[in-house]
Amino acid sequence: MQLSSSRGGSVSHTDPTRPAPVLRLTDVTRVHGRGAAEVHALRGVDLAVHPGEFVAVMGPSGSGKSTLLTLAGGLDQPSDGEVLVEGVALGGLGRGKLADLRRRSIGYVFQDYNLIPALTAAENIALPRELDGVPGRRARREALAALEELGIGELADRFPDDMSGGQQQRVAIARALIGDRRLVLADEPTGALDSTTGEAVLAVLRARCDAGAAAMMVTHEAAHASWADRVVHLRDGAIASETPGRRTSARLAAVQPNAAPHRSGAAFPSGPAGEVAR
Repeated sequence: MQLSSSRGGSVSHTDPTRPAPVLRLTDVTRVHGRGAAEVHALRGVDLAVHPGEFVAVMGPSGSGKSTLLTLAGGLDQPSDGEVLVEGVALGGLGRGKLADLRRRSIGYVFQDYNLIPALTAAENIALPRELDGVPGRRARREALAALEELGIGELADRFPDDMSGGQQQRVAIARALIGDRRLVLADEPTGALDSTTGEAVLAVLRARCDAGAAAMMVTHEAAHASWADRVVHLRDGAIASETPGRRTSARLAAVQPNAAPHRSGAAFPSGPAGEVAR
């Protein structure tokens, strides 16, 4: 359990019966620039995400949400403090070992997708597995299964330039979920999707957490954050508050006879639908 502290961070209260966190940030600060141009993107953030936990991060623009995600994924380093993934301090790893850990343990959904244009959807998804030594045929089978899970199996042999933005986003999510990723980090994963498809994607993320993974998602949508166990609110680079999401609220309301059950499973719309109009 975590409670907000008076300085805007959070104070951890250790539960000896709870497994060790997959992700832990301890007094993490990130400063960009120097002197008059100095900007504090994060200020002394303490946060832990445990196995099976889905955490949503919300806050106004410039509050530090994306910075928090990039530090958690080892894509940037804190100016001060420590980031650990599965007990390993990211700051103590060389570039090669850090890349190995990210590839094997962390699934990252980028806001701009980051698909490789010269590779098909299936090849983009299978690439991390092949780099880990998984035979090509097995990696492709896993990639096809991930595409089917996201409702886009028909895109397997299509290149990114031949896909819509919403289709590319779902391919990027499938790539983040392939293999035994213990930590899934998602930056606005439903931004290019319509509400129905977005809910179905969130159900897939929720199912991965229910199966034991940990996930942290940046979102501006309160309805999407409600899929989480916990919602962390950032303001000016610090944790301003933490509130329970839908799953935690459902547990707390379990004694109420009229409590609404949490939805599970994904139901993706068929055909070309599934993205917001632009």
